[in-house]
Amino acid sequence: MSEEPRLTSLSHGGGCGCKIAPGVLAEMLNGTAAMPVPPELLVGIETSDDAAVYQLSDEIALIATTDFFMPIVDDPRDFGRIAATNAISDVYAMGGRPIMALALVGMPINVLSAATIAKILEGGAEAARLAGIPIAGGHSIDSAEAIYGLVAIGVVHPSRLRRNSDAKPGDVLVLGKPIGVGVQSAALKQGALSEAGYAAMIASTTRLNTPGPDLAMITGVHAMTDVTGFGLAGHALEVARASGCLLTIDWAKVPFLPGARELAGQGFVTGASPRNWAGYGTDVSLPADFAPEDQALLTDPQTSGGLLVSCAPDALKQVLDCFRSHGFDEAVAIGKVSAAQTGGTILSVLA
Repeated sequence: MSEEPRLTSLSHGGGCGCKIAPGVLAEMLNGTAAMPVPPELLVGIETSDDAAVYQLSDEIALIATTDFFMPIVDDPRDFGRIAATNAISDVYAMGGRPIMALALVGMPINVLSAATIAKILEGGAEAARLAGIPIAGGHSIDSAEAIYGLVAIGVVHPSRLRRNSDAKPGDVLVLGKPIGVGVQSAALKQGALSEAGYAAMIASTTRLNTPGPDLAMITGVHAMTDVTGFGLAGHALEVARASGCLLTIDWAKVPFLPGARELAGQGFVTGASPRNWAGYGTDVSLPADFAPEDQALLTDPQTSGGLLVSCAPDALKQVLDCFRSHGFDEAVAIGKVSAAQTGGTILSVLA
């Protein structure tokens, strides 16, 4: 086989930036939420939560989710690690513990060698091993673009299930990871990301959101989600809509990956950022002097992003201590939850 192309050159979008725009997705799903569901289905599609949850007994509920995408990086092992970590995150975001996974593989077998594809799968298996679970099967197809991800299965006690719909007025918002993955991936695709920037992006996107189950054991933790393809604004809006509340983000407290704001200012922005804003911008209030690079970061698609937690103020120290005990030293309070107000704004950003 001749020299293989860069993985990112084979995809029209990478990572969670491949997601269908939120407005288009809402139109596609219109009417499906009205389908009858059994009472055992504790979480379905009604609030755009991170996973489906089905109660099996008084003690056990099953968590089922899937996530897959096209390459966000060129290193095949890193691609596999990121994709698998991202998929498993949805189990953690529900407060659950992963128990196994299935692989979803679509590869252009006439373009990529078997050795390259094997490295992608090895990277995914490595992430699964870190989560303590097997990849117990899967499905593969020959496709025009490289696609990899997992079906992730987990369990949770029904009383410890954490939805995106239970944020309460007075809560504090805590973000577990810095943002800026989409900006860094855009710079990488154009050869403008430094080695240090790449290392920071890989460290963030391959870090499993293991605090999730422990956070769910804290009484004052009311709601959780993870920040992925719709950006910080998009997933905060999902919490606001589902909970019937107003969320306020203090932008000065939001952590960024190294160099991300500078790269955004230089125009390294994914196509998903403007699509995200077009889909939900009317529900967001921004400061009059909010810089374009800050808006790009607010809507920046995060691949394998951090947990967003809504907790009572008196639980904040316990929440931050939990994050830090799992190595998430950059977890920080970034905002608050208030009672809903009259009008269209359900997410407010303060400079």
